[in-house]
Amino acid sequence: MEFLIAVLSATLKIFALMTPPAVLGAFLGATGAYDGRRKKITALRSALGAFSIGFSLYWLGDYIFEIFAISLDAFRIGAGTLLFLTAVTLMNEDPEKSSYTDSQDVSIVPLAIPLCMGPATIGTIMVWGATSQSMVHKVADSLALFLASAGIYVMLRLSAQAKRLLGRTGLAAMAKLTGLLLAAIAAQVVFTGIQSFLRPN
Repeated sequence: MEFLIAVLSATLKIFALMTPPAVLGAFLGATGAYDGRRKKITALRSALGAFSIGFSLYWLGDYIFEIFAISLDAFRIGAGTLLFLTAVTLMNEDPEKSSYTDSQDVSIVPLAIPLCMGPATIGTIMVWGATSQSMVHKVADSLALFLASAGIYVMLRLSAQAKRLLGRTGLAAMAKLTGLLLAAIAAQVVFTGIQSFLRPN
């Protein structure tokens, strides 16, 4: 039961970190002229791209810290700051605004990177990987990352229905709520980093 609760909690956090309203808005704005098959392929590639990036960096975070001689607490503070800026941007942006043309492949850029896996999301996931205490915890986080990516795929596949259901006002409200959640996560990450940095050895 504890394992399932841990997976569910991590899945919700990762899904929020992927800024679903921003991803959905960009997808709607960039794929308006796509046929059903192209939309499906774009959604699948975006989700797989986000999962592959997140999974790789989650497991390689420790080595990256060692190579660049970055302390975990410094990275926490930096990642939390970026995450907070992402939250502020999400609160102020139009979720359906898009500057991409119909001829561009948007599955990897901008959907997978930087919307699903931006600097703040990547930094947070790397911190989680570096601070995981056991293999069970790492497996739970990896499963949560897969489920969150699958959630992004389902959301994009149902984008037309979501647009009809939520409307422009609903999408904007979702963006504001996600921004608020990201701001709270960012504050916790920064607080943990500062607390650990100031704690005497």
